Amino acid sequence: MKFIKTTEQDSKYNNLEQMSISELLTNINNEDKTVPLAVEKALPQIEKLTQQIVSKLKEGGRLFYMGAGTSGRLGIVDASECPPTFGVPHELVVGLIAGGDYAIRKAVEFAEDSTTQGWEDLQKHNLSSKDIVVGIAASGTTPYVISALEKCNENNIVTGCITCNQESPLALTAQFPIEVVVGPEFVTGSSRMKAGTAQKLVLNMLSTASMIQLGKVKGNKMVDMQLSNNKLVDRGEKMLMTELQIDQKTAADLLKKHGSVREAIKNFNNG
Repeated sequence: MKFIKTTEQDSKYNNLEQMSISELLTNINNEDKTVPLAVEKALPQIEKLTQQIVSKLKEGGRLFYMGAGTSGRLGIVDASECPPTFGVPHELVVGLIAGGDYAIRKAVEFAEDSTTQGWEDLQKHNLSSKDIVVGIAASGTTPYVISALEKCNENNIVTGCITCNQESPLALTAQFPIEVVVGPEFVTGSSRMKAGTAQKLVLNMLSTASMIQLGKVKGNKMVDMQLSNNKLVDRGEKMLMTELQIDQKTAADLLKKHGSVREAIKNFNNG
């Protein structure tokens, strides 16, 4: 199959500047509706990569996301949510972006074009064959990501990717590729739109399914979440009230004493 970058193809819509706000929003929404269906087609690929992530994390390895621009930021968002949501260490899921932390807020020119920086960024974390690296690039052609995955492959480190073009150089490099083909964007080439949404959905799947497999959820509750604000403390109290059939005061006292929903449940049952 010849590689065609569908994320760069012309939008199905034209004369956008002549559309009313209502027309713009309706058409963007119609395009967005196609994204979950594209993700559904990639479920077998998503499952294979998730299996690899779970296996590596269970063996004591770490999960690394790496990308440039929107793709890099999305990886960082997903990685940063794992500790508060599932109570895991910050170093278990790591997000890397071309251009470093500065690039989270502002674009760093030509950072994604480096063929050495990606591997150097990974090396700062003492990468080993116990870890797994997932490259994220809507285009599937980002040198920062592809070159890093090539080095990982050479060093016996499992690689995966999330891309929105079929048969891209990135997908051909990764051992466990995920290709979510969303087609042309509403604004031609603006891959922060459907492609970005697709990547976010896949990242949600990878991390959530992996954490559930690692035992970080009980029933359907985030029993290992960090109690870092009043909303989460309140949520924790409600979990305990439902799970243990106790009143709010007892739940609050248990939570304060044990510092986590899981520990509170365990100690209450053992007590």
